[in-house]
Amino acid sequence: MPKLIVLLSGRVCAGKTTLARRLGQTFADKYKLKHVKTFDFLKRLGDGIELQRDTMQEFGERLDRRSGGAWVCEELLREVQNHDEDAIVVLDSVRILGQIEAIRKAFGKRVIHIHLDARLTELEKRYKRRNNAEIKELASYADVQRNKTERNVPKLAKIADVVILTDRCTEDDVLIRAASHVGLFGREYLRLVDVVVGGQFGSEGKGQIASFLSREYELLVRVGGPNAGHTVYQEPDPYTFHHLPSGTNSSQAKLLIVAGAVLYVPTLMKEIAECQVDRERLIIDPQAMIITDADRRRETNLVANIGSTGQGVGQATARRVLRGKTVKLAKDIPELKPYIGEGLAVLEHAFAHRHRVLLEGTQGTGLSLYHGYYPHVTSRDTTVAGCLAEAGISPNRVQRVVMVCRTYPIRVQSPKGATSGEMSQEISWEEVAQRSRHDAVDLRSKELTSTTKRQRRVSEFDWALLRRAATLNAPTDIALTFVDYIAKANEKARRFEQLTPDTIRFIEEVERVAAAPVSLVSTRFHSRSIIDRRMW
Repeated sequence: MPKLIVLLSGRVCAGKTTLARRLGQTFADKYKLKHVKTFDFLKRLGDGIELQRDTMQEFGERLDRRSGGAWVCEELLREVQNHDEDAIVVLDSVRILGQIEAIRKAFGKRVIHIHLDARLTELEKRYKRRNNAEIKELASYADVQRNKTERNVPKLAKIADVVILTDRCTEDDVLIRAASHVGLFGREYLRLVDVVVGGQFGSEGKGQIASFLSREYELLVRVGGPNAGHTVYQEPDPYTFHHLPSGTNSSQAKLLIVAGAVLYVPTLMKEIAECQVDRERLIIDPQAMIITDADRRRETNLVANIGSTGQGVGQATARRVLRGKTVKLAKDIPELKPYIGEGLAVLEHAFAHRHRVLLEGTQGTGLSLYHGYYPHVTSRDTTVAGCLAEAGISPNRVQRVVMVCRTYPIRVQSPKGATSGEMSQEISWEEVAQRSRHDAVDLRSKELTSTTKRQRRVSEFDWALLRRAATLNAPTDIALTFVDYIAKANEKARRFEQLTPDTIRFIEEVERVAAAPVSLVSTRFHSRSIIDRRMW
């Protein structure tokens, strides 16, 4: 027996069949919805009956008089006897009180009754436009109303669980209201989203962490733009992602680039081709912003003054905020057309199916437009809140916040005669090499920015910045990267207890300051470099 019977009532052209059809189209892949029509019952019972509206009306009335309306319930029971217990049956439609009472008696609390109606003038207009291939219609709506049962249908509104006036709503409005009453949207907001953000000035190793986690999720979501490069270890060569999620090549999950993203089309198309991502897997929200070559040229001064990557993200974002005529969004780009889809719909589908979602932030908290050290910041809010806003995800959906921090924070090399921004206790790569036993030349060659390939500056671990980032992001977990910079011996560690004593003490202090466990520890740049201490 089905778990729910949805009864639809309403006058001809009130929208019953449209609603039943839309329910099936929208929720068929989440629920086992079955659209059942009393019209089919009448055809079966009146074998050979003329398929004309007045004939069918009169035949239905004879059945009602003979059974008190119970014939609909009897046919419904026959129809659903082999249905799964989790199925939902939408019955289109019931016409008298006796039909409804018989069904409620048979199915008990598993019945919900939705009544649709509209003004008579609107129903008449709809009837004139009607093209019903199943039945021969009457000449006018007035002819339909001559039937006594049809005239009395509006009285069913008094006993219905839900009444919807369809002339005051769009089809989507009717669908959403009905689905909400039936409970098809669920009764709670499941916490299915985990977020990865940077806790310092970017280049914390978020890409490698996101790639490691990606296999546990059905949907990977990316925000930001091409000014961020997330490098992931893979054989034979590492790969740097600027637009696609970092787990693209390490999982089979669906990929979503959200409305708040800023896109440089040549870079994006290159990544799509290199990663062999097909149109069934990648969805790009139509409202993502497009960077022009002019945007990139206009950022020359930022490159010279604050060490910007000069990828045009700030200029494009400014144009979007000013709402000028020259703004182009993803929906306006022919090359992107095969991938365009509404991000909110993708997310809602994922939530409806209880799919886990990984949202990958870019840059770091210290570069936040609002909470970083202005003006040496990026053009967006890089905190968890900012990432969620760009993606269109409510904070109430979030389960875990993984904040990635490296043992020695970095910033991009300062331009000549200027600075790329404040750093606490800047030191040299030679000092890091001496402490860790790494080769200084090797360290310098590795510590180039992912996007512009410029040398990075480095500093002592900034405990005040850690606390500030923890306050802004409220992480549930910390991912600590580059622990081989504390001691090169950590590269060989495969378990937590194999880390050096100094490293373990460092991790314990990070946990105290951040008020969150260090659940992931990256020991080197390799696919098997992460010590997983998670309890989730």
